[in-house]
Amino acid sequence: MRGAGRRKVWLLGVGGGLGLLAGFLALLVVGTYVAAANLGAGGRAVGLAKGAVPAAYQGLVQKWGALCPALNPALLAAQLYQESGWKPDAQSGAQAQGIAQFIPGTWAAHGVDGDGDGDRDVWDPKDAIPSAASYDCKLASYVKDAPGDPSENMLAAYNAGAYAVIKYGGVPPYRETKNYVSTIRKMEQSFASTKGRVDPSKRAAGAIYYAQKKLGTPYLWGGDGTAEDDGRFDCSGLTKAAYASVDVRLPRVANDQWNSGPHPGRDELLPGDLVFFGSDLGNPRSIDHVGIYIGGGYMINAPFTGATIRFDPIDTPNYFGATRPTGDG
Repeated sequence: MRGAGRRKVWLLGVGGGLGLLAGFLALLVVGTYVAAANLGAGGRAVGLAKGAVPAAYQGLVQKWGALCPALNPALLAAQLYQESGWKPDAQSGAQAQGIAQFIPGTWAAHGVDGDGDGDRDVWDPKDAIPSAASYDCKLASYVKDAPGDPSENMLAAYNAGAYAVIKYGGVPPYRETKNYVSTIRKMEQSFASTKGRVDPSKRAAGAIYYAQKKLGTPYLWGGDGTAEDDGRFDCSGLTKAAYASVDVRLPRVANDQWNSGPHPGRDELLPGDLVFFGSDLGNPRSIDHVGIYIGGGYMINAPFTGATIRFDPIDTPNYFGATRPTGDG
């Protein structure tokens, strides 16, 4: 299990012990605020972030996500994730099927033979992903004269139908559709590669401070730190609570928290970034652990049953990558 046998407090062996540790964390807090105040905006999204899309689908999403101006690979990736969580066998109560969640009637009219093997199989991502992109672009053409953002109108048409977008002159006032569009646009940046530095979170220092106060707390599987949990956490419960303390909402589980913001490279990490670990470095759905980076190659994390919240190094063979949470989570 990750973290077994590691040094629990990595600065305690240095002269000054707890005093140095407290001083180091204080510097991290100050440094994080300074970085957040001074770094400029990140670059424009270009393509897919490394590791953001399961390797089996990355080429398909990259290719078909460039099918029309209203679509891009990161937007298509966010849509597919929202529809099915990358599950090719997903099926909803409304009979929506496959990785792109087509209902049978829509598939019959708009499904394409994406891999050229002579059939159109809604359960085959090689057909379903091209079909989703093709259908998106058809919808974009149907609603091209509607006021507002073309990509958002396209997504709204995918969810509510082109007629509703035309009728209301943009995203219709349906709660489900508005949430669908908003969620996908927010997640889009998580799937996008960027040029230049990724903006640091201005709330990162507060999240570190929260997690620091929980050092030594016993791990609890499924723990959210509530009174019912005796104040205990699991890994994603800790990160969720730490960012909730600074008004940033994160999903509950680690592999969903991966999609809560853009992905800085290993050499771009800043204190407060979420750092992730998984069993398959080509598939973000394999992520099974998360911590909060504090600098110097270390994180605060809730490791596993029998351990306590502590410092651990991040440079292990199952290090997957990092996410810089946005204000929207």
